[in-house]
Amino acid sequence: MMNVFEVDNGSREQGAVRPATTGTADPGSGRLTAPGALYLLDLPGYGYARASHTNREGFRVLLEGTLNRATLSGVVWLLDIRHDLSTDDREIRDLLSGIGVRTLAALTKGDKLQRGAARKREAELAAELELDDDQVLLTSAKTGTGIADLREALAMLIGKAAG
Repeated sequence: MMNVFEVDNGSREQGAVRPATTGTADPGSGRLTAPGALYLLDLPGYGYARASHTNREGFRVLLEGTLNRATLSGVVWLLDIRHDLSTDDREIRDLLSGIGVRTLAALTKGDKLQRGAARKREAELAAELELDDDQVLLTSAKTGTGIADLREALAMLIGKAAG
């Protein structure tokens, strides 16, 4: 199973994210079950490479099914700035490019590199990902770098989905 989070657009905390009580993502079935609200689907990251062939194929089917949903508003793709793109990352890049979905690559762990090196790496990854500069955002949970911009981008995406 993968984590599914519901975005609360109600009157309580605008844009709050909490675990969904009714949504599930089952890699074995290749289906996402989530009733009609806004959801964030937490897909596997670097640990994915250690998954069994069966689970990897299930994740791939789920990913492709999710990305081809008519209701998909966009993708926020978290990538560790310190790592080179993997074969899987390149396949996801090609899949996202092929379906034309709005994509924001949030480069995590920006605090692990010196500022100049981080900016250089950000530009390199933007080129490798074939994304415009405004589609790549350097972030750090530790220092807060880029977090306000990430929140703003998510709010705009949520606003477009709700509107």
